[in-house]
Amino acid sequence: MIKVLVTGGAGFIGSNFTKELLKDKNYKVIVLDKLTYAGNLDNFPEEIKKNHRFEFIKGDIANRVMVQKVIKRVDAIINFAAETHIDRSIASIDPFVSTDFVGTYVLLDEFRKHPKDRFIQISTSEVYGSAQTVPMSEDHPIAPQSPYAATKAGADRMAYSFYKTYHLPIVVIRPFNNYGPNQYPEKLIPFFIANALEDKPLYVYGSGKNTRDWVYVKDCTQALKKILEIDINKIKGEVFNLGSGKEYAVLEIANIILDYFYKPKSLIRMIADRPGHVERLISGTKKVKQVLGWHTKTQFSKGIIETIKWYEQNQWWWQKIRKRKEYQRFYKEWYEKQK
Repeated sequence: MIKVLVTGGAGFIGSNFTKELLKDKNYKVIVLDKLTYAGNLDNFPEEIKKNHRFEFIKGDIANRVMVQKVIKRVDAIINFAAETHIDRSIASIDPFVSTDFVGTYVLLDEFRKHPKDRFIQISTSEVYGSAQTVPMSEDHPIAPQSPYAATKAGADRMAYSFYKTYHLPIVVIRPFNNYGPNQYPEKLIPFFIANALEDKPLYVYGSGKNTRDWVYVKDCTQALKKILEIDINKIKGEVFNLGSGKEYAVLEIANIILDYFYKPKSLIRMIADRPGHVERLISGTKKVKQVLGWHTKTQFSKGIIETIKWYEQNQWWWQKIRKRKEYQRFYKEWYEKQK
């Protein structure tokens, strides 16, 4: 049985990946998660929690003693652990530096001391900044435009440096904007869905014409499983984008959601643009198709409806989060000041 350490595995993509991996009886998954505001054990149904091939450990990837103990027990590591909300990184940078950069360094350093089959670093398309060329290949310049993106870019390149310096089996993955079930309701799509259901404003930065390449999370997790299983000698030291090659603007998404619920367009609230806002992200897909034979299967028109339905049918999940004082505090400080 292959034992995989999934750091940040109680978050959005991490929990979806864990569930995907546990469908295969050849895997045991150890989830290490600090359970900060976005980590959520409710992301795992009871059948997962009771699965003997699933183990949860509450802990910080910056805790070297804990990381060392866990790494010794596994065959491969995939690092999702990160603070990921751009707005929060603008308001408070320290947690992003601590987890996204320093925490990744600790993981890599312990991996250096205790090498395993592979280390998969989950980076982000945000490291590129706004598109300078279209589509954005893996060779696109790295030009982060937010503190979040900068800490992820640092971790991304640190992972590559450990490959070059220590000849370790490391691969870097840059997913474009994921969406789907269990995404923390501060992120754009679930935020818009929840606010529409509660007849609250859908806050849109600037012109609303900023575009992103959207990837349904289940497509992303299937790609990551391929990366876990392919001969490491074919991918070590490489960077792979995970995107669709198609882009959709923020206003398009707001209108899709409002139309689904028959809500008035007056709920759209245009506010001042976000500092350092990336204008356009659209992925090149050639490399991942050639090496992994992977491409997105879920059309955005289908995936967005599936996502809307999930949040509509699982209101208990996001309402529980939105009632937390921590969520309400940030919402008021960041959005309601825009009134």
